[in-house]
Amino acid sequence: MKILFVEWKSYGYLDIKDAFIEEGHQIISFPFKVFEAQGEELLQDQDTEDRLCRRIRKEVPDIVFSVDYFPVISRVCQKEDIRYISYSYDCPHILLYSTTIKNPCNTVYVFDKATYFEFCSMGITTVRYMPLAVNIKRLDALDAKLSLSDTEPSMYDVSFVGSLYLEKGNYFDEIEPLLPEYVRGYLKAVIAVQLKLQGCDLVREMMMPILNDLYKVHPVGPMRDSLEPEGHFYEQFMIKRRLTAIERLDILEMVAERYKVDVFTHIENFSAENWCNHGEVDYFHEMPLVFKRSRINLNITLRSIRSGIPLRGFDILGSGGFLLSNYQADFLDFFVPGEDFVYYESKKDLLQKLEYYLRHEDERKAIAKNGHDKVAAGHTYRHRVREILNY
Repeated sequence: MKILFVEWKSYGYLDIKDAFIEEGHQIISFPFKVFEAQGEELLQDQDTEDRLCRRIRKEVPDIVFSVDYFPVISRVCQKEDIRYISYSYDCPHILLYSTTIKNPCNTVYVFDKATYFEFCSMGITTVRYMPLAVNIKRLDALDAKLSLSDTEPSMYDVSFVGSLYLEKGNYFDEIEPLLPEYVRGYLKAVIAVQLKLQGCDLVREMMMPILNDLYKVHPVGPMRDSLEPEGHFYEQFMIKRRLTAIERLDILEMVAERYKVDVFTHIENFSAENWCNHGEVDYFHEMPLVFKRSRINLNITLRSIRSGIPLRGFDILGSGGFLLSNYQADFLDFFVPGEDFVYYESKKDLLQKLEYYLRHEDERKAIAKNGHDKVAAGHTYRHRVREILNY
C-alpha cells in the first residue's frame, strides 16, 4: 500500500513509520511543521492545503496518515476523496473537536476509551479506540547493543520520568490570582476532592458553577466550528494540569521520605530533599535505559487521560521495566495486575507496594518480564499498523 505519511516531530512517529515499512508498505514523507501554526491557523492553513493537494495528486497514495489529527489534512482528503487515518497520542488533543472530525474520509484512533465514548455519545462514527504501542524491536536491540543483562544491578530504586507541570507562565498561575476570593476557594475544593479519587473524573461537572468567573478574567471560548464541551479549555489546560502537578509533587515527596527518588524532568533546577533530579532524558536512547535500570518505575498519569494507558506505561513495559502505576481502567483490558504490572489505589497502598516489591526482587523481575513479553506479543506498532490497515 502507498501511504502519504504526514511527518512532524511527535513521540513515536519514527517507530510508526518503521512499522509501516516493515509491514511492506511504501512510505512517502510529507513534512508538516505543526508547531509553527497557532490558533486559527491550525484550522485553516491555505499554504499547507495547497501543498498537500499537489502532493496527493502527484503521488496518488492509497491513504494519508498522521500522528494526531489535523483539520487541514482532513479537509484536503475530503476534497480529494482519499482516506485519512490519524492516530492520536496526545490527550487532550483539542483539534479532535473540530467539526471536520465528522468528515467521512476520516478514521481517527484515540487511546483513551473515555474519550472514544465521549465522541460516540455525540453520534460521531469516525472516531475509534485503539491503545498506544511501542517499537519492541528497537527497545530490545538497545539492550543488546549495550550488553545489558538481568544479572546487572539496578541503578535506581524508585524513578519517575515526566513533566512536573511547574513551568513559569502556566495557565493556572496566570488565571488564579485574578479570580475573586470565593472562586479561588472553590477551585481549591474542586482540586482537593478530585485528588482523592482515582478512576472517577468530576472536574467538568464541578467547575460549571464558576465557569463564568473563569471566562471573565481569561476569556477562552471554543474553536470556530467546534464540538468542544463547555469550559473545555479551563478543565484540561488549567485545572487538570494543576491537579497533575500537585499530585506528582505530593506523591514524589511522600515517597522520598522513605526512599531515594530519581527524577528525570525537563525542569533541571528543581530540587527537593532526597531527590536526585537528572534533568530531561532523550526519548529514544536514554529513557528506555532508565526504565530498564530502575527497580520500580512510577507512572502518575496526566489527569486529562481519563481511562487510557499513557504512552509512558507502554514505554516502561516495552523496555522491560517494572511498572507501578496509578489506576487507569484501560490497563485491565489488556494486562493482569500483579502479573504484568502493579497499580496503587491510595498513597498508603503505594507505600506498601513500594516496600513489598523492593524487598521481593524475584517477583518484581518476573512481573517486569511478563509485562514486556505481553507487549511484545500484542502491543507493538506493527500490531497497530495491521489493525489500522485491515480495518
